[in-house]
Amino acid sequence: MRRLGELEAEIMDRFWRWQRPATVREIVDDINRHRDIAYTTVTTVTSILFHKGHLTRTREGRVWLYRASATREAYAAALMEDGLGASEDRTAALARFVENLDADELDALRAALREAERRSEG
Repeated sequence: MRRLGELEAEIMDRFWRWQRPATVREIVDDINRHRDIAYTTVTTVTSILFHKGHLTRTREGRVWLYRASATREAYAAALMEDGLGASEDRTAALARFVENLDADELDALRAALREAERRSEG
């Protein structure tokens, strides 16, 4: 999975924070509170995100309602998986990644591993 471009990430951030469907108009209006952006630009990038599978859409009258197809966490996990896949030695890459975690992140990783082990046994 490729990393999102700057505007793609800005658009996806709204869907992930809002956790609800939204129209292009809502996205444009929210971005325009911070900086100027054209409606057509957001329409184009939103359509690209839909075709890449990051968004789903349904027709509501004359407009499309878009929704994130996965959570921010699922996106981050896919990026990490791709990062591991870029190495010829996944084990070494994973070990290097773990070396950079702080204590709280290590605790979270241990809890996730225990949960994964519990699910695989059950």
